Amino acid sequence: WERERLIQKLSEYRKARPCEMILVFDGWQGGWAMEQKERKRGIDLIFSKVGEKADEVIKRLIRERGSGAMVVTSDREISRFAEKISVPVIPSEQFQERMERAAFHHEKEIKVEDEEDERRIKKGPSRRLSKKEKRRITALKRL
Repeated sequence: WERERLIQKLSEYRKARPCEMILVFDGWQGGWAMEQKERKRGIDLIFSKVGEKADEVIKRLIRERGSGAMVVTSDREISRFAEKISVPVIPSEQFQERMERAAFHHEKEIKVEDEEDERRIKKGPSRRLSKKEKRRITALKRL
């Protein structure tokens, strides 16, 4: 049920903000001998093969797609891995809030949160955003 609900919510969000989405699920304990792929409601689903964790599949996708990708996760290991390759990472909770806001308001343009805007107004080298933070904000604008 939870997977179906997640796919449904992502599909609804995708209608308001068209973009490519890939969901990766664990199949390493009871999955197939080979990685399984399917497309459901406009979202690509990948199920890792037996013996391979979803984290490994996600890392492979990050390497393949590079800085053109964006990763939504709250997993620290995956976040660190993506940031090393300059791939923007959006925390799951923050993305969920954006999805809910988009669904509630039916917005086409979702604005970056006020606190991030305030930080951008400040001047001077000690108050400038880091490259990592700038990439994250740019990625949020694309959502």
